[in-house]
Amino acid sequence: MKKILVPIDFSKPSEYAAKMAAKIAKKTNAAVYLIHFIELPSGVIDIASSSTFSIPESMLYLRKTKEKVLEFKKSFFSEDSTVEYFIKLNPPFEGIKKYAEKINADLIIMGSKGHSEFEEIMIGSNTEKIVRSSKIPVIVIKKDIKKFKLNNLVFASNFKKENKEVFQKFLDFANAFDSKVHLLKINTPSHFEITRNTVQKIKDFIKDFNLPKHSINIYNDTSVEKGIINFSREKKADLIALGTHGRSGISHLFTASVTKNLSKKALKPMLTIKV
Repeated sequence: MKKILVPIDFSKPSEYAAKMAAKIAKKTNAAVYLIHFIELPSGVIDIASSSTFSIPESMLYLRKTKEKVLEFKKSFFSEDSTVEYFIKLNPPFEGIKKYAEKINADLIIMGSKGHSEFEEIMIGSNTEKIVRSSKIPVIVIKKDIKKFKLNNLVFASNFKKENKEVFQKFLDFANAFDSKVHLLKINTPSHFEITRNTVQKIKDFIKDFNLPKHSINIYNDTSVEKGIINFSREKKADLIALGTHGRSGISHLFTASVTKNLSKKALKPMLTIKV
C-alpha cells in the first residue's frame, strides 16, 4: 500500500477518516493525499492553476480554505508523515473518483454520518456512490477509533467463485497488518444452508489462497445485516470487509436493503471492494 486518498470537509467524520489514514500510513509507510472540494462563483478557476482571481471574496475564501486544510493536516499528521493536499472545484463524487485514479490510490478512506434520513441524503449519498462505483478499495468510518488496531477482520461473503478477486484484495490488506481473518457466511431463515455444505464451500473457495490466521464461521440470524453486526460485535472485530457490485451497492453479495441497513447500523469501519 503506497497511496491513501482522504476526502475532507472538516467535519467530525472526516477527522475520523484522517486519524485512521494517519495510523494506516504509519504502519505501511504510505503517502496520504487530502482532498477538499469547494464551490465558487462562475469565472473562478482552480486554485492550483492560477493565483489571480477576479472576485476578491473568492480570493479570500480560497485563502481561508487553504489555511483550514493546512491546519487540518497539522492536527492529524506528524511532521515526518508524507502528506499532500488538493483543493478542487469538482463536485465531490466525480472529484474523488477522478483524483483517486489520477494519483493511482491504493485505498480511499471516507468519513460518513448517515444516522438520519437528512444526513444520509446530504452526506451518506456521496459515500454510497463512491462505495458503489470505485474501482479502488474504500474504508468507510463513522466514529472515532481511539485505540486503532486491525487485529481481527471479518470478511462476510457468499463465497462464490466470482468473488475471488475481491478476496485477494482483502488479503493484501489483511496481510499488511498481520491480522486474523474471520470468514463469515450468514444463514437466515429464508436462505438457509446446511453447515457442513457451507463449510466445504468456504474451504473450496480459500484453498488456492495463502491465508493468514483465520477461522471459518457460519452464523445464524434473522437477517444478513443483523448477523454481520452481531457476529462482529461478539468477535470484537476491528473492521468488516464486504464485496460490492457497481449496479446496486453491495447487492452482489446481499440485497440493496441489506446494504442500506448495514451502512446505517454498523459503527465499525467497513472495507468495501468492488467486484
